[in-house]
Amino acid sequence: MAQGEGNNEEQLAQPYDLPEIVKRLRAQTPARLLAGRSGAAYLTSTQIELREAHAAARDAVRTELNLLVDLGEDFVRKWNLFEVSSLAANKDEYLLRPDLGRRLNGASRVEVKKRCTTGQDLQIVVGDGLSVTAIAAQVPRLLPLLCEGAQSRGWSAGAIPLIRYCRVGILNEIGELLSPKVAVLLTGERPGLATAESLSAYVIYRPRLNSREPDRTVISNIHRRGISIPAASKKITALIDEAIAHRATGARLAAMLPLE
Repeated sequence: MAQGEGNNEEQLAQPYDLPEIVKRLRAQTPARLLAGRSGAAYLTSTQIELREAHAAARDAVRTELNLLVDLGEDFVRKWNLFEVSSLAANKDEYLLRPDLGRRLNGASRVEVKKRCTTGQDLQIVVGDGLSVTAIAAQVPRLLPLLCEGAQSRGWSAGAIPLIRYCRVGILNEIGELLSPKVAVLLTGERPGLATAESLSAYVIYRPRLNSREPDRTVISNIHRRGISIPAASKKITALIDEAIAHRATGARLAAMLPLE
């Protein structure tokens, strides 16, 4: 390598040196496209960013949910949230045994039936999932919009449980216990190296114990550089409208709707 060649390569990664088309391309995705290099390696700045992102992802997965700290005491009180748990006894068991995250433990089943009313139009559930960071970042802004949308449409809605060690399949048991017309699970996505704050909303019409993945519709990538909170609220509310109108979600609903 000629003297100074590495410096020239590093300069290629600087935003002010990039062609306009490359700047526009990089602005469309959080992926590290055309980030430049130094010899055969990443730039030092890119290496540091990757290590920081990896640490954030590990923290998002391993952090234990603290309802009052992560969502705030005022928020919890205003929206009457209450905490229950899946069959997983701790974080390690939750990560190693996904099946345990799909069922509530005995005490939680009793609490859900006590606190929530059956047969509502809409049952929202919050689950920590694989990113407590996403719950803390997105739920305080998204949940009020969803509740306001439900109220404006005249939908009845049940009290909102927050489920510790939660997997998506927990919606089946919620359906068995509460028989809502539509259930929505807001849960933290598996973090990547682009963001650890991404939330997903799983929507299902008339969930039952034998409901399967194709019965659910998911809106994912709800975060600052993905789907914005206002856009996510509109998408989820519109999806609930379609679910009620067509009595279906997932693959069945997709087959009924015209292609965009």
